[in-house]
This record gives sequence, C-alpha cells and structure tokens, in this order.
Amino acid sequence: MKRLLRINRYLAAAGFGSRRACDELIRNGDVRVNGEKVPSLSLLVDPERDEVTVNGVAVEGAEPPVLLVLNKPAGVMSTSIDTHGRRTVVDIAREAGYTERLYPVGRLDLDTSGIIIITNDGDLAYRLTHPRYKVEKTYRVVVRGEVEVKTAEKLASGIDIGGFKTRPCSVRLIGVRDGATELEVRLKEGRKRQIRRMFDRVGHGVVELRRIAIGDLAFDDLDAGGIRPLTVEEERRLRELSGLA
Repeated sequence: MKRLLRINRYLAAAGFGSRRACDELIRNGDVRVNGEKVPSLSLLVDPERDEVTVNGVAVEGAEPPVLLVLNKPAGVMSTSIDTHGRRTVVDIAREAGYTERLYPVGRLDLDTSGIIIITNDGDLAYRLTHPRYKVEKTYRVVVRGEVEVKTAEKLASGIDIGGFKTRPCSVRLIGVRDGATELEVRLKEGRKRQIRRMFDRVGHGVVELRRIAIGDLAFDDLDAGGIRPLTVEEERRLRELSGLA
C-alpha cells in the first residue's frame, strides 16, 4: 500500500527545516507539486510519483518516514552507534532490513528491557521525550526487599534523587515474592536512570526493569528482540498522544 505524506512532513524529511518552517514556505508560494502551487497545508503527496519543488529546485533525498517499535532485550544499547562495538537498537533495525538513517526515541539503560520507538521523524521523537508533552511511559519493576505502602506513596509524591526532585508519578504495588517486590511505575519524565535512582534512594535496589507501554500502547505481540512497523492506528495514536495529530 502506498504511503501518502502531508506536504510539510515530506519537506521536513528532506531537510527544509521544522514542519512549521515548511508551512511558511508553502504559505509563501515557494512550494509546487507537479508544477502547481500547493492549495492547502493538508495536501498529501506520493514521494514516489509526485514532483515537489522549492523555489524551482526539485526536492531530492527525502527518506520515507519510518516508525518502528522494538521490544529491546537487556544488554542492547539504546543508541545508533556504540564506540565499544556493542549491539544497538539500530543494529537490530538494520538486521531487520531497514536501511534509513534511524535513531531511538529516548533511551533505556543497557540492563533495562522493553518498548522503544525507532524512527527518522525528529518532530515526533522530540515530543515523545520532552517532559512538556507529558507522554506517559509505564514500567514493570522488581526490587529487592519488601516495599511498604508508605514507601510507594513517598516515591509517588516525588523524591530527591541527588540534586533533582522527581515529578509526582504513579507507583502501584503488585506483589511480594521470594524477598522481592514487583511494582508498576508510570512516569511523564525520563531522567537518566531515574527509576533505579528512585528505588536506590529508599533502599530497594532494582533487580529487573522493563518498559511495558508508551501512553496506552502496550505492543503485547512483541517477544524480546521483536521489531515491526507501527500500524496505521498505532501511529495515529502516538501522534495524538504527542500533540501532532
């Protein structure tokens, strides 16, 4: 099935600036599709068939948008390239046949597993990671020892983790087994190693940490190491959550 793109998204992917900057080019009449001025900012183009020009110069090199979801295994780096030669999430995308210039949206620690988005859409990546847009991420956490209710409430209300106080979040006790406690944590921010630092602060070291959802998207069909494109509905929802819909 052919994928049609909004004209501003196509231009942004080709390096003409942010979508807002591309909108301004369109309003100024600098953009033409198949020789005609663009009649609307919502115009859809087919990258394979339509000829797009900006000030008379053909637009070339616009990569098709790629939006992938990976269930990252522990031990894989959440980067595009690792200088120490360790396997990265982008390596997994390459192994799956994706050759575009891709990067992960945010990071999961080396020892953390779970859901991570890989894309070449800068606007979406920015909004999914910036605290201003309050896109919630859900984690399943196993920690050492038995976590008391009052400790969970303390974590949920915000806690200093070394010069920084976390924002209020959701911390739900799931159960205790074999001297460890399982919890669900929902955050709308993502400081470096934040969850591990939160639990270290209250004396419960993290044994296992896994991201299980972004917003209300859980991607339950993916086994560890599984990767696939988002469905049309999943992409729509992700853009809705980040304020781009």
